[in-house]
Amino acid sequence: MSIYVGNLSYEVTQEDLNSVFAEHGTVKRVQLPTDRETGRPRGFAFVEMGTEAEETAAIDALDGAEWMGRDLKVNKAKPKEDRGGSFGGGNRGNSGGGGGYNRNRY
Repeated sequence: MSIYVGNLSYEVTQEDLNSVFAEHGTVKRVQLPTDRETGRPRGFAFVEMGTEAEETAAIDALDGAEWMGRDLKVNKAKPKEDRGGSFGGGNRGNSGGGGGYNRNRY
């Protein structure tokens, strides 16, 4: 299980997060997603702690705390949702022709 950390400053680094969360236990991993185009952090991160007790301690201490000029949102991360099949159940063998959509229109 990991911790979701939201409302982060765009200036934050993995090292910054590691040092803050290390005050509450062993940090196993920090993921700081970045924007594909700009390369800058997207304003949230995921942190894995050594034990569930350490996760709870970090969440209790840091949720709502002000850090780098922002009030942090810290809670247990929710499992990633399956985004497949949102348009009628996925690929049904419709691999050719495109169904006539915009075909020969120009």
